[in-house]
Amino acid sequence: MGKRQVVFTFPEEQLKEPIIYNLSHQFQIVTNIRLADITEDRGWVTLELEGEDEEIELGIAWVTAKGVRVDPIIEKDIKG
Repeated sequence: MGKRQVVFTFPEEQLKEPIIYNLSHQFQIVTNIRLADITEDRGWVTLELEGEDEEIELGIAWVTAKGVRVDPIIEKDIKG
């Protein structure tokens, strides 16, 4: 099982569609919303996706095909 953090940026026409819900039901992916900002004409969500790497890849491809921009969150090592 893998985990990946991503940001979904939704165009206005996709704001009312339950994309995150459908993602978790069509693919074996657990979604965890970490942060979100939704208005009438735009929206973005920071998500943690958990599942098999192949399922996550398929799910991200499906979300992208729906017109949602998907950007990875890259964690930097912080050493003190």
